[in-house]
Amino acid sequence: MRAKAATAFSSCILASLVPGSPAATLEDRTEQAGIEFRHSASPTASKYLIETMGGGVALLDFDDDGWLDILLVNSGAIRDSPASPRIDRLEPTLHNRLYRNAGDGSFTDVTDKSGLSQHHAQIYGMGAATGDFDNDGRTDLLITGYGGAQLFHNDGHGVFRDITAHSGVDATGWTASAGFADLNGDGLLDLVVTRYLDWSFADHVACGQDLPSYCPPVRHAAVTSKVFANSGASRFVDVSKRSGMAGLPGKALGVAFNDIEPDGDIDIVVANDSEAQQLLRNRGEFKLEEVALEAGVAYNEDGGRFAGMGVDFEDYDNDGLPDILITNLARELYALFRNEGDCLFGYATRQSRLATITATMSGWGLRLADLDLDGWKDVFAAQGHVLDTIERTDPGLRYKQPPLLALGANGRFEDVSANAGQVFSQPLAGRGAAFGDLDNDGDIDIVMSVLNGRPRVLYNDAAGSGRHWIGLRLVGDKSPRDGQGTRVSIRTPDGGQQHRFATTAGSYLSASDPRVHFGLGANETVERIRIRWSSGIEQELRNVRADRFLTVREGRAVDD
Repeated sequence: MRAKAATAFSSCILASLVPGSPAATLEDRTEQAGIEFRHSASPTASKYLIETMGGGVALLDFDDDGWLDILLVNSGAIRDSPASPRIDRLEPTLHNRLYRNAGDGSFTDVTDKSGLSQHHAQIYGMGAATGDFDNDGRTDLLITGYGGAQLFHNDGHGVFRDITAHSGVDATGWTASAGFADLNGDGLLDLVVTRYLDWSFADHVACGQDLPSYCPPVRHAAVTSKVFANSGASRFVDVSKRSGMAGLPGKALGVAFNDIEPDGDIDIVVANDSEAQQLLRNRGEFKLEEVALEAGVAYNEDGGRFAGMGVDFEDYDNDGLPDILITNLARELYALFRNEGDCLFGYATRQSRLATITATMSGWGLRLADLDLDGWKDVFAAQGHVLDTIERTDPGLRYKQPPLLALGANGRFEDVSANAGQVFSQPLAGRGAAFGDLDNDGDIDIVMSVLNGRPRVLYNDAAGSGRHWIGLRLVGDKSPRDGQGTRVSIRTPDGGQQHRFATTAGSYLSASDPRVHFGLGANETVERIRIRWSSGIEQELRNVRADRFLTVREGRAVDD
């Protein structure tokens, strides 16, 4: 029988914090979970660039039972005929897969009745974005890929309906990461879809005379990403030109949201591969101003471009201002930009110690999240070089790399991967990564995709350390129903302060748990919780008991 989720998802941890307790460890439970999916990149002798980039992960409670389910995006087969290469998704092994969380550590494949198999689509799958775009209380879904994007409405009873044709979401070409956010403050989630390159089978270029290899993105033209305004009734309007996005070409792979000032308007960071990074300041009514250069986030500290892939837009040093972290290729260093106020950022990769940690790493999906529950955000990154020939051309680098776990405190990070679990000793071609509490025990678990391989379902054991936590499930009224765009700040009895922004976007090709989570260390209560909804409505909670999830409804009493 399926385990029942408690109303408050309580998982009380009453033990006191043990000094010197070990860092959080992540246990690979893919086999125990019953996840049999294998990503199919279908590499060919022609080395088409799309073969290197998939696939994504989404953690979503699609049936609203209180347990996060797992969607894994597959890419497909490339039938490499000289006359006309084509994408094939017919075989079941090439389909996307939706796994329902049974609440007992196991997952059931419910793809066949969900409408998400995509066997009919000639799209080489990339990633996913999640959000309740019609405010009906059910999580909807966008799936991206080479060949366009598909929008699915959650009709309930485990069924998704493809509404792309009449929704107005026309995102052609090579779509990558995407995210939902209420950009104009009307209570409806709008949509941003990134696009990578102007690439097709017809203009494929062979690279490497003696050693065939995948061509770098500089061989292909930049393209513009898309912005769609939600007009209600499951319809969207393309406002890319009106917003200014249509005049900002890039090679976009990652997208994340937060509020820079904060002024109540949701701003956008776009991670671009080998192009200037983009920071789009929201001026209201879908007017986006590109300010990356003057803000100091377009380039690295030397004024150079880098291969931006995954991105997160969160406050890593607990000063109340959202910072930016972008993963790159080896020898480029992961780029950490510290928000110094007044829309100015400083390059903090070296001061934070991430330069030493990531010098030879190539990163994709990532997140700034408090994985060890000590009150400071940590870094997890899926890793692996883009070139499967890199070891022959640069013996100091590796194609397959273990993921990274770096624990944060006081603005600095320490690489603890060696002691964090067996997965951190496994060379993998990591790509997407999604974050959320799969077992509702109070710590953040991770699902990581592996290019042309099996994903890793990683369970966190930090909740058993004696450290405390608090989680909020946000339910909007005037704001989006799923709470995306809400800013939450807490203060603990020891004087600590933390800040989070409710969003499922960020990382790379992936979508995470919409619930807002804080580690509390030794604190058994939260002195104050301040919530500012995207509508502008503010709420404050006082002296909240730790070690539970609270459901907070906009402008109403808390469901304890």
